[in-house]
Amino acid sequence: MTYDIVIRGGTIVDGSGAPRYQADIAIEGDRIASIGRIPEKGTEEVDARGLIVSPGFIDGHTHFDAQISWDPYGTSSCYHGVTSVIMGNCGFTLAPCHPDDQDILMRTLEAVEDIPAAAQRVGVDWTWQTFPEFMQFLQDKPKGINYGGYVGHTALRTYVMRERAFTDPASDEEIGQMAEILKEGVQAGGMGLSTTRSPAHKTREGAPVPSRLASWDEVRQLVMALSEINRGVVEISGEPTMGQDPDDPNHYERRFRDLAIDSGRPMFFPALHSRRAEPGTWKRFFDRAQEAAGEGGRMFGQAHSRELCTNWSWRTEMPFDRLSMWRDIRKLPLDEQMTLLQDPDVVEQLVHIANTEEEDFSRVMPAQARKPSDWDWVFILDHVDGTPNRRLGEVAREREEDPVKTMIDVGVEQALDTLYMVPLANENQDTVLEIMREPRSLVTFSDGGAHVSQIMDSSLQTHVLSHWVRNSGEVTLEQGVKYLTWDMATAWELPDRGLLRRGYKADMILFDLDTVGPERPTVEHDLPAGQRRLVQKARGYHMSIVNGGITMRDGEPTGVTSGQVLTSV
Repeated sequence: MTYDIVIRGGTIVDGSGAPRYQADIAIEGDRIASIGRIPEKGTEEVDARGLIVSPGFIDGHTHFDAQISWDPYGTSSCYHGVTSVIMGNCGFTLAPCHPDDQDILMRTLEAVEDIPAAAQRVGVDWTWQTFPEFMQFLQDKPKGINYGGYVGHTALRTYVMRERAFTDPASDEEIGQMAEILKEGVQAGGMGLSTTRSPAHKTREGAPVPSRLASWDEVRQLVMALSEINRGVVEISGEPTMGQDPDDPNHYERRFRDLAIDSGRPMFFPALHSRRAEPGTWKRFFDRAQEAAGEGGRMFGQAHSRELCTNWSWRTEMPFDRLSMWRDIRKLPLDEQMTLLQDPDVVEQLVHIANTEEEDFSRVMPAQARKPSDWDWVFILDHVDGTPNRRLGEVAREREEDPVKTMIDVGVEQALDTLYMVPLANENQDTVLEIMREPRSLVTFSDGGAHVSQIMDSSLQTHVLSHWVRNSGEVTLEQGVKYLTWDMATAWELPDRGLLRRGYKADMILFDLDTVGPERPTVEHDLPAGQRRLVQKARGYHMSIVNGGITMRDGEPTGVTSGQVLTSV
């Protein structure tokens, strides 16, 4: 017989954590047909000698709900070995949605997730109203990777309550309606419920997004609706009670634990990280997760593999763009900005304004560029190989000048192509490793498809391989791959994925461990309506196979769209 594809001589890291071994893999249709020494030929023969063959990576925290309309591959995630994503996190989805509420949801995605409404208005194919109709849209859409999606609480609340969702508590009847629509969506294939209670999530006007107005009882009733059908997972962003008295019975982590126990559904908390100001608070979550496990509850924290950063760029956004004089200059073409930023008088005025003019941050999102509290925690992103970059504060002291002037001068020296990296969390990499190693930690949280001009964390999977596995040696290759594959498939209850096993879906990647690594992000204007975003590619990935189709070769899409829809079980 002849197989569709035979991959020969690769080093197999199967996702389970078991030791690597050398073997061939045969693919027939969308599944793995055989693993071992395979004498039969393949219609396509792939020489994998010297390469690692592993399951494709799974990213459980993305926001590709809009981008899927114009980009089947989920860039930049696909550049980093990702073959499956879960979108619709934090309650922000485009379904369900009444036709005349489309602009409300698009503006909410723009405000919270930095997905330009102008790009959405041009690019989104609005062919649905209900969530089952959205699932049909997703099924029909060409896909270069596998996509699953939550039923988002903000969309759900807006669908039932319309404009009152942004101002009022829900009635018992309205909560009941939401519960029924949620169950309908999950039974149609939705991954479960996502919601947010985080004060960081607000509209352009600074008001809470709808899910933040929900009582805990409303959240509880929705989660228990999933318990009724024993289907779907739950993702809940944090709330202000985090960091307060952990002995308070109403404390968020305790309520989270109790709901995990009572519902029996897997529950995820994003993003579990450490901050300089509160270095050990993350440990409490895992204490509650351990307690829950003893009573039948499943709690997982979504963790990152490095610093969680915002990025400043003269080609996107800088921290003083909303101040006088700055905002006028920043509206000009870059070549005109370059000329003005070389004028000593102009620079002196800009530095003075940056240091003296106050700004109202009530409408500014956490990921937006803003004046830092400590310039030593602003890094000039010269490279992305995991070695330290220059601290802008240190460079300013070396030059004996104000850090704002240094920021401007470095930009001019680099033709305004500078990227400045500002960690929001996970500043201590020893703590990052400690969090990753927790048994109820899931290494995911790229925010792919969101914060498109502010954050570029799609490389977190590549960072596991290049930094933690190869450069530092703190994580074995087998454990690093398991973090990104089987651990993810297990938590999200994805059958037949996350392992290289006969009969499993043929989602796999081939990479060179000696060279794999992230490239420096670039600013591209490739969104619909010419809108801008950060893009980050990688080196060292030779091939991605999704359901038996070769979708990526040498880091670039092939045009094959063999992706499938991931559904709840």
